[in-house]
Amino acid sequence: MRSDVSRLEDIAQAIRRIEEKMDLEQFATDEMLQVWVLFHLQIIGEAARSLSQNLKLRYDNVPWSQIIGFCNQVAHEYFKVDWVHLTYLISINA
Repeated sequence: MRSDVSRLEDIAQAIRRIEEKMDLEQFATDEMLQVWVLFHLQIIGEAARSLSQNLKLRYDNVPWSQIIGFCNQVAHEYFKVDWVHLTYLISINA
């Protein structure tokens, strides 16, 4: 089983990779970039899901359930992904 530290490193690396490639104008129109970003968001969600409850409670200011929920939506209800809303969320966090 992987440690919380390893999973947090996975999350940090996925975030760095998204930040390195992120161009909002390109994201809005480039399907390959959208898929690439979603892949890294899924890594973040899966890693967050597997973190210990103690760590999640210690950092309760992080919206763990929303992160995990988004990952579940991408994996199981992909047809509900709102690209306009996702682009907006990425833009306000950029």
